[in-house]
Parts: sequence; structure tokens; C-alpha cells
Amino acid sequence: MDPVLADLLQLLELERIEQNIYRGESRDIGTPQVFGGQVLGQALHAAAQTVDGRICHSLHAYFLRRGDVEAPIVYEVDRARDGGSFSSRRVVAIQHGQPIFNMAASFQAPEQGIEHQAAMPDIPGPEGLADRSEVGEAMLAQVHEKMRRYLTRKRPFMVRPLRAPDYTNPKKLEPVKHVWIKAKDKLPDNPALHQALMAYVSDYELLGTATLPHAVSFVDGSVQMASLDHAMWFHHEFRVDEWLLFAFDSPSASGGRGLARATVFTQDGKLVASTAQEGLIRLRS
Repeated sequence: MDPVLADLLQLLELERIEQNIYRGESRDIGTPQVFGGQVLGQALHAAAQTVDGRICHSLHAYFLRRGDVEAPIVYEVDRARDGGSFSSRRVVAIQHGQPIFNMAASFQAPEQGIEHQAAMPDIPGPEGLADRSEVGEAMLAQVHEKMRRYLTRKRPFMVRPLRAPDYTNPKKLEPVKHVWIKAKDKLPDNPALHQALMAYVSDYELLGTATLPHAVSFVDGSVQMASLDHAMWFHHEFRVDEWLLFAFDSPSASGGRGLARATVFTQDGKLVASTAQEGLIRLRS
């Protein structure tokens, strides 16, 4: 298996300290704090360990404090309720004796019901698109060291945007973008694992969508961004080791915050997940 992807799987395999309490490590991916997708994926994985025969259909989370990459994170799971069809869980992530994140998640026993879905955008497939990791030397020479480290870091996923981002000379654009994403190697047949990995990767491109109409430059460090909350809904089973289209949009930005959303489709057009996030966006003078 690709070593970076294998390391991510190990990162999600939390240490069970005692019943309902788990401990996880972190990885430095070049962001100022623990990557929010990592905490989201670990928290969902911790909650899933306490549920039998049911799969997550929704989660709602808040990021409370910056995570410390050098310190372990303890996840405490509260088994709020196990009903006839649904199970509710609450998860608190703790570092240095303080909560840094909390999440509510709901799990459901599989059942059939009415179905409809939004149409998949009519855009080209991932074949032939450049990966986000293919950043030219000319652009890398113009970005600051932290951004250079973030852009050139090896990732466990292939990320192929329909429109390549311009970090050095951004233009004002409509707050919409389309990105194909796929894990770099074959993964086990475990729906809960694929959901945790989806939660992880859903934080890759989301909040940046809210900056597109404002020609924000990430070169000089003049923008401060941080996730405030994150919600996800899982509609059908899926595999993150197959191409998934993330269709992003941002309906609003105000008050130093931006709201971004995404619908996630398989390559054959099935809508498998939806997500939304509000985040802090501050422009520094």
C-alpha cells in the first residue's frame, strides 16, 4: 500500500484506553494546528467503535480550540442512546485537560425508503486533469515556506481540480469549484473506515471555496482561516479508493466567516454524501 495512505490508516486506528475512551496521535501536514479533517475522522472512527450493525448517516461537529500536533488527543464517547433503528453518540476530543472539539453523530440500521437526488454536474472526468501536487517551480518560488511545505507534502489522496488554483495571482471567481478525489491505493471493505476517510478528506478543499469571489492571495500569509464547525450527511455507501466528485459552492461570507458546502458523487452519478462548514476568514492588513 502507498506508505502515506498506510500511515493515515494507522492514524485512524485509535488506542483503546478503556471502555468508550480512545487515544490518537497527530501528523503535521503544514497547517498551524492539527488538521481539522484528522480530528473529524478520528472522532467518527471512535464513535463507530461503540456501535454494532449500524452505519453513520449524519454528524455535526464544532472545533473549539487549536489542536497541538505534538500532544496526543483523547476521545471520550458518550453512548447517548441506542433505539430500535438509530444510535446517537457524542464525542469530546481533549488535549491538555481541555476540550478542543465536540461532535454528535447518529447511526442507523440499514433500511429501504423513498429515493431521489440532485443531478451530478456535467463536467469532465478525472482523467487528464493535473493533480494538486503538480505545482510548478515558478509558483513554489513565490510562496512562503509554510505554504511551500503544505503544497509539496505527499498526500494519501489524489486531488484533481477541474480548474487549477492560482496562489500567486488569484482572480475574482464565482464561489463554485469541482474537484475529483481518490485514495492512492486499494482499501479494505469496511464502510465505517471509508466514512472516516471521507470525513478526513472533506476538509481538504471546503472552506477555501468561500474566498474565490475575493481574489484572496495565500502567498504572503495575509489571510487567517480556521474551521469553526463541520456537518456531514451520508446518503449511500461509497468507496474512497474510487473517484469521487466533490462539487463545492459557497452561498455566503460575512462577519469574518464563510460558509461552504459540497455534494459528493460517484463517477457514475450517484450522490453519496453532502457536507457543509462555516469557518473563520480574516484578512490581515
